[in-house]
Amino acid sequence: MSSGVAARRDAKKLVRSPSGLRMVPEHRAFGSPFGLEEPQWVPDKECPRCMQCDAKFDFITRKHHCRRCGKCFCDRCCSQKVPLRRMCFVDPVRQCAECALVSHREAEFYDKQLKVLLSGATFLVTFGDSEKPETMVCRLSNNQRCLILDGDSHHEIEIAHVCTVQILTEGFTPGEKDIHTYTSLLGSLPASQAGSTRATGMFLQYTEPGAEAAAQLRLVAGEDANGSKRQAAAWLAAMHKATKLLYESRDQ
Repeated sequence: MSSGVAARRDAKKLVRSPSGLRMVPEHRAFGSPFGLEEPQWVPDKECPRCMQCDAKFDFITRKHHCRRCGKCFCDRCCSQKVPLRRMCFVDPVRQCAECALVSHREAEFYDKQLKVLLSGATFLVTFGDSEKPETMVCRLSNNQRCLILDGDSHHEIEIAHVCTVQILTEGFTPGEKDIHTYTSLLGSLPASQAGSTRATGMFLQYTEPGAEAAAQLRLVAGEDANGSKRQAAAWLAAMHKATKLLYESRDQ
């Protein structure tokens, strides 16, 4: 991909919404899969009382809308201003107590795990039924839409086209019940999780334009003494967090 195309793909613009200033992608098609759309606010005329504590709104008790869920609350129930990076707000915005807790938990992903995913790590990558792995650097694209794999060859896999993700752990191979299994990045929550077992690799399936069957690849952290294995383990842990975040987006 040329630098000009990449620059257009990653370009952003500042827009003003009823909730505040947002730094959004120049082209909507290049929005992050981790992003959330602004909610429709519950109309004022439909909210005579706080939707949390049932306090009646009047001249003294003013109503406020949570920028994350769009519901209507009194000042006491919607007093926190918290960063909401999944909606691209430039500054912290007013949120109800429940939404503020969720946004605080997500902040760790943006402050820590996302940086790890963007930096990338080195893996032994096996495509399909090939028996020969290729040493490649795997990272998340700047606009967070693709997994980019670079080695002797170059591959880009859109997150939206990934249908199965399995985080491989010590002592397990794809298909065993104790693996971290996700039926789809955008599907239902995993049926089981293996707890704190150390991740050693990742198996994923994805669709390609025009292909009838899903393609697949496997990433495994290589054995070496220069610290790249530790970096790979951190990348896998961050990918696990990203996958969970995408699943939880279904209900938001």
